[in-house]
Amino acid sequence: MSLSPSGARPLVVSRVVLDASALLAVLRHERGSEKLTPALLKGAMVSTVNLCEVQSKLVTAGMPGDAAWDSALSLVREVVPFTSEQARITGDLITRTRPFGLSLGDRACLALGLLQKAPIYTADASWSKLKLGVSIHSIR
Repeated sequence: MSLSPSGARPLVVSRVVLDASALLAVLRHERGSEKLTPALLKGAMVSTVNLCEVQSKLVTAGMPGDAAWDSALSLVREVVPFTSEQARITGDLITRTRPFGLSLGDRACLALGLLQKAPIYTADASWSKLKLGVSIHSIR
């Protein structure tokens, strides 16, 4: 735990998981992005699957690949490789998330949040209906 600049009280950086939609909202200055404050982003992690989604969307919109990659990385503290354990959880989530139309990338994000026991931030409001044992915050 680190001390604040004044040394008075500890700074707490909570770990959070960001979905691709949340990252894109910040990069595009979309509605709700103000909820992802600099303090919150200090503890942000993202799955490599979701990072790929962000990269793909930015490149499709015309941003050069290197610039898109750098932009996406600039918002997160940690990029977490997609593991076989995450793959298993992602696959298991299909039946619980199918009614909400969640994609593979969405489920990969949820798997990371479940494994890390960390709150998840998304721009997809339908996720708030999920009951998975992890805190889900919609920025919209």
